[in-house]
Amino acid sequence: MTEETGWIGGQATGQGVPLDEHPWIENFGHTRSYLTFRSKVRDYYRRNYPMNEKARQDLTLNPGACWVSALGFEPRVGEAVLEEMLAPYRSAGLLSIFKRLTPVKAMITGDIIHALEFQSIDGENVTIAAQYVLDATELGDLLPMCGVEHVIGAESISQTGEPLAVEGDAQPLRQQPFTHLIALSHHPENDFTIPKPLSYEKFRPKFAHITATTERSGAMAGLFANNDEEVYRQSIWNFRRHFCRDNFDQTLFTSDLTVLMNGNEYRDGVLAGVSQTEKLTALKEAKELSRSLVYYLQSELGFKGLLPRSDVFDTSDGLAAHPYIRESRRIKAEFTICEQDFRIDMHPDGPVDYADSVGVSGYRIDIHEKGRDGGPNITTAVHGKHWVQQISLGALIPVRLQNLIPACKNIGTTHVTNGSFRVHSTEWNIGEAAGALAAYCLKTGESPRAVRNTNTMLEDFQFHLDRLGIERGWPRLSNSYSYASYAGKRKNWYFGEAKRL
Repeated sequence: MTEETGWIGGQATGQGVPLDEHPWIENFGHTRSYLTFRSKVRDYYRRNYPMNEKARQDLTLNPGACWVSALGFEPRVGEAVLEEMLAPYRSAGLLSIFKRLTPVKAMITGDIIHALEFQSIDGENVTIAAQYVLDATELGDLLPMCGVEHVIGAESISQTGEPLAVEGDAQPLRQQPFTHLIALSHHPENDFTIPKPLSYEKFRPKFAHITATTERSGAMAGLFANNDEEVYRQSIWNFRRHFCRDNFDQTLFTSDLTVLMNGNEYRDGVLAGVSQTEKLTALKEAKELSRSLVYYLQSELGFKGLLPRSDVFDTSDGLAAHPYIRESRRIKAEFTICEQDFRIDMHPDGPVDYADSVGVSGYRIDIHEKGRDGGPNITTAVHGKHWVQQISLGALIPVRLQNLIPACKNIGTTHVTNGSFRVHSTEWNIGEAAGALAAYCLKTGESPRAVRNTNTMLEDFQFHLDRLGIERGWPRLSNSYSYASYAGKRKNWYFGEAKRL
């Protein structure tokens, strides 16, 4: 396994994004290994952190008490748990992990990849040969490098037939915005105001919707509201909070830890299908946008005690090790998952059942774009209009290349359905199914295409997935939701602030 940063784990670690999941994740709609990961995160805190007794006894411990997820945790904890889960395979010599390697070249004959060349952070070139190549890069970087037929951006209605697809021509540069998160703690007696970013005046209008009120002296309130015993007030502070001080020993911990992810979505450029210069400019400006948001909160809203935490991601400015990517290049696949397959008004009795299912997704279509004619955000406009989903094996098989398997958000979805399949639990499921497919093909000598298109082999492979604990169907049908969209409408919902137990 190779990783371009120093962090394994992607969204959950180096990008600093607490788990985006459907609301039933504790009970069903997951793989066994993903549930193990979640359980081990909670156990890590119980074993290693001084906690108050209510939090220690909480079976559904949410260390961050965030409202985007039932499990907010520090990136370093997520990485430690992943390393723990991988440790026996590394010791057995079955797994090697090479960090800070970036793929730069593919060696291909016909429809077969023989090897990939990587460049290390110090400029050294490393070549790795393999019988199967799984692309789990955030942007589907191997797709153009290997000549894989793929799609960028938004397809048109004429191409996909989807109600939400764009009218007229396809729009390759219509890609979901990305965000470079920044980690913060808050110390109201101090002044940690950062130098004014050079692009601050350019980005300042983007923060106009962010306001604050003062309700209690000596404590964060309004925008950064601490919770009292009775009320949980949602804010951008606890939205994606990693660590809630109230759940732990307050004589040791002087602040929460959180990341900012409101007002700092970068929309002035994209990362796929553009020149390297344009990509680097967008990456640089996204960082500047997040720094500008911090400066706005410190200088204009008065939260001078906000401290960018360099220790959270091992970065000098508190920025995540990698930006959070919502949309990737996507393979042209044997089967493309389209919106109409799980649109309720088109299938009132339930979504299309995929005979080649290799897992499930249950997230609502979440697209951070304005609707047609400048209408409401698409996510809001279509909320409640889609069923929970399945993952088709056909979406993991390129139309031509024989031994590349997409392993995250680069599968055969569309710009629209990517909005449901780009979240943590689904990408974990995709990656696990991709790995299982490669292993099955190595064992049997068959190709991924043959496995899907031969009934006996497909059934055998799916039986293997069942034994691995990969759920391929839903025990009951429901509209798709995000955790926050489901929980936020329920009075007195418990978000994990254990003092309320």
